[in-house]
Amino acid sequence: MAQAQPTGGIEVQETIRFAGETFVPLPSGALYWPDTKALLVADLHLEKLSSYARSGQLLPPYDTAMTLRRLERDITITGARRVFALGDSFHRDEGTRTLQRHDRERLGKLVEQLEWVWVAGNHDPAPHALGGTCCVELAVSGCSLRHEPQAGIAGLIAGHLHPAARVAMNGKSSRRPCFVWDSQLMILPAYGASTGSLNVLSPAFAGLFDRARIEVMLLGRDRVYPVSPQRLVAG
Repeated sequence: MAQAQPTGGIEVQETIRFAGETFVPLPSGALYWPDTKALLVADLHLEKLSSYARSGQLLPPYDTAMTLRRLERDITITGARRVFALGDSFHRDEGTRTLQRHDRERLGKLVEQLEWVWVAGNHDPAPHALGGTCCVELAVSGCSLRHEPQAGIAGLIAGHLHPAARVAMNGKSSRRPCFVWDSQLMILPAYGASTGSLNVLSPAFAGLFDRARIEVMLLGRDRVYPVSPQRLVAG
């Protein structure tokens, strides 16, 4: 990690060196890859709250619009020409069909203007007709992009686990979504407006990382913050 100069329309404060490439982590949870002009996002879970509403939970279904607004902003400030969505872009398969008209048009405009790749996740495994390219896994410049993380694959960037870290400092602790990586694997935080998170010290992450080489970067309101793994606590 290091200080860097401005890239595109963003003032770069921190970078991540991974698999011989330089990435820019954003406070939204997106990862910008300057050399490929690509924005990587994982776990948008579009239409999550509308799915809950159909099951009888009366929650306002505004999460899709919030997530798309965030995505539009990140595309604008980075100048990205490509978007790689790393799975669970929709909370359920039917989410591609339940989009409200204005959200469908908004998303359709983005997909039409950019090179867009939808990587299949466990929530949205089927191809759909929203434009772009649907695939199970994607190889780009020595990196492998997929939804579910796996140990032992060099250069793998994934999502699925919605990583977060609780950091202890001066007798207090705080928990935030985070990027987490070692020399072989990087897992992105969930990007969706209504997604939960899972502590990186939980059993779900066991065996995925080399604990001696793990690095963590927390999402703040306006920037990202690298933290020492020694400050991580459970919970």
